[in-house]
Amino acid sequence: MADSILSALPVLSRLRLFLALSRTLHGVLDMAAPFVGAFLWLGGLPSLRVGLIGVGTIFAGYTAVYALNDLLGYRLDRDKLQQQQQNSSDGTYLDSALMRHPLAQEALSRKEALIWTVAWFLLAIAGAWILNPICVAIFLGAGSLEALYCLLVRVSPLRALVNGAVKTAGPMAAVLAVDPHPSLFFLALLFCSIFLWEVGGQNIPADWSDLETDRSLGAKTIPVALGIRPAAAISLVSLLLASILTLILFTVSPLSFSWWHLLPLAGAAVYCLLVPGVRLVLGLSSKDSVLLFNRASFWPLCLLLVALLGIFTRI
Repeated sequence: MADSILSALPVLSRLRLFLALSRTLHGVLDMAAPFVGAFLWLGGLPSLRVGLIGVGTIFAGYTAVYALNDLLGYRLDRDKLQQQQQNSSDGTYLDSALMRHPLAQEALSRKEALIWTVAWFLLAIAGAWILNPICVAIFLGAGSLEALYCLLVRVSPLRALVNGAVKTAGPMAAVLAVDPHPSLFFLALLFCSIFLWEVGGQNIPADWSDLETDRSLGAKTIPVALGIRPAAAISLVSLLLASILTLILFTVSPLSFSWWHLLPLAGAAVYCLLVPGVRLVLGLSSKDSVLLFNRASFWPLCLLLVALLGIFTRI
């Protein structure tokens, strides 16, 4: 038994590197958002077939897109790590839980990363086609936008808006997977709430943590281009609007949430988004940006738990 475990360790170690490439620990939290969109619009759980295919497709899609980000951003990530080696072992930053940028650290080869990325892309496309062919177009669009996001790194801070659009693709596709003709109003609310959460709670604080290296390498991010005070203000306003729109999204859902369902949702908004957002505005420190990023990363999971609470208390 011990020998078999030891012999498996190299395989597990390599798998850990691939999971780090796709930021799987963070990605799993993001994967809650598509389920939230589907459950809220459907007013319950989908069929077993749709659910199982959906789980696999969502995992494949997020795994592929996150890996694509590191594959296309390889050179800049390598330059950053050369200037700031502590990023690779900073356990306080959620994306560093396994290893930050294993490709840039040459723990994986570019060929290995490419094969991993393409394989998950193909699996995601196959699953999306089965669910609803329009989901394939959304997924390919998300991949293209992710590539554009990486290419704009030294061009414009407006690339943050591209990143926000990428994060909405999964939830939007999930709604269309369970209903090919959803409400446009619901889709607009879903898009805006996820978009604002990504910009204010993920993109800005993540770029903030790399502020000095981004500045020295000529990267165009919101904190670099506008300064930390305006960046903090944009982050907080985005998170406040995201919180309000999310409450409205839950209110218009066919699940018909009561006030006691929305109370934990409001509490999650305060804890995950607003309190760390205010701390960033007041403190303007890298430590505050890491706190905001980490807490905001759990926002989709909180939404999923509240949605499931509404489903199972109604049954």
